[in-house]
Amino acid sequence: MEFLDLLLTRRSIRQYTGEPIPKEALEAVLHAGLASPASRARRPWELVVVQDPVTLEKLSHCRVGSARMLAGASAAIVVFADQRKTDVWTEDCSILMSNMHLMAHALGLGSCWVQGRLRQTEAGGSTEDFCRELLSVPEHCVLEAILSLGIPAEHPPAYTLDDLDRERIHYERF
Repeated sequence: MEFLDLLLTRRSIRQYTGEPIPKEALEAVLHAGLASPASRARRPWELVVVQDPVTLEKLSHCRVGSARMLAGASAAIVVFADQRKTDVWTEDCSILMSNMHLMAHALGLGSCWVQGRLRQTEAGGSTEDFCRELLSVPEHCVLEAILSLGIPAEHPPAYTLDDLDRERIHYERF
């Protein structure tokens, strides 16, 4: 699959079959994240892999409206950052999330980015505090996002080049 085709066919998947993800595929997704570039090679990320169905169900309540798919996922990768390492941890962790998202798709897995930073739980607390407590994450780590993973039960159509909003491209000047 050529890279542009990979980008056009990648879609957020929120429905999973419930089948386990092969260990090799999960490791490849994690490796794609760990191989991500980071500002000054500081690599501030800390990844918590969740595969326990009970914990995934609890995690599905970490956000208002947008995390329910975690209850049916085979795994989730919760991305925290040690904010003491760099002031650009958000950008570094976003690159890591994107690389894992794309690797999951390249392997035939479904995935969905669940934004965690600056979000609230169903009960009104912060998503970050909820995840930190559930997963025993130290206070100096801050939440970026969660990547849900599973065998896709849905296959949304790919985007085409015609779907791209080329009017947002400006040459030389805005």
